[in-house]
Amino acid sequence: MSTALLLLPDFVLILLGFALRRWMSLGDHFWAGVEKLVYFILFPALLINAILKTRLDLAAAAPLLATALGAMAAGMALAWLARPLFGLRPMVFASIFQCGYRFNSYIGLAAAGLLFGTPGIAALGLVIGLAVPVANLSSVWMLARHGETGVWRELLRNPLIWATLVGLALNLAGFEAPRPLATFLGRLADASIALGLLAVGAALRLQGQADRPGILGASLYLSAVKLAAVPLAALLIGRGLGLDGLYLGVAVLFAALPTASSAYILAMRMGGDGRAVAWIISATTLASMLTLPLWTGVVAG
Repeated sequence: MSTALLLLPDFVLILLGFALRRWMSLGDHFWAGVEKLVYFILFPALLINAILKTRLDLAAAAPLLATALGAMAAGMALAWLARPLFGLRPMVFASIFQCGYRFNSYIGLAAAGLLFGTPGIAALGLVIGLAVPVANLSSVWMLARHGETGVWRELLRNPLIWATLVGLALNLAGFEAPRPLATFLGRLADASIALGLLAVGAALRLQGQADRPGILGASLYLSAVKLAAVPLAALLIGRGLGLDGLYLGVAVLFAALPTASSAYILAMRMGGDGRAVAWIISATTLASMLTLPLWTGVVAG
């Protein structure tokens, strides 16, 4: 079966979430609650469950982690060029800079499960555990040159980092979950994918950017960076480091993910241009329905 067909159910769930947000009067508080449930409970359970079930070789995973960081660094370097290329005001640039390298974990974990099974989720969990702090630190630094306002508090409260660390510690300690606990974690993990993707679709915003030509150009440029240049960097770096099979597939999948909704939240909290960030998040999410199967298909082929 082709990669596009494998990923089709996930993208249909995203579109369903978009439709439900507009057709059913559930209210913003409902979707905010769903996002919190997925972020703080369901996805951590998914990560712990996957890592516990997978035999991990951290030495073998080192090139995977190096590839992921290298791809993010490429995204940062290319995103940096947006300001001189499009003459952006400082705070606008600081807001959209993060869109060149931040990644949507919801889509990533769902796709990893479909394409690579439980080992893929576990491998991507390791990448997420390392990449989330890097993404948050660099984004906050750009938005607040005077200091890392609240960044350490945000990192310490990030449930995906803690879930990765807990799962990794239990795995390395040889812990085997009793059947009731394994079943409980499995039930939560199963619920996480559908609800997470519905929440992604509900958050889509495609407000017009035509009245802001400079920002529109920069937004299109950063969308191309995230969906084309960053996965290409991952493919080249990964092959250069000798990655193949599962780890190369996970590295390219990670790099090809659309921009995370957390970029919008951070921009709004710190007085940035939330409208531009929301547009890029939505544009990359919709465009990734075409680009993500292409990139993962290249690796599979």
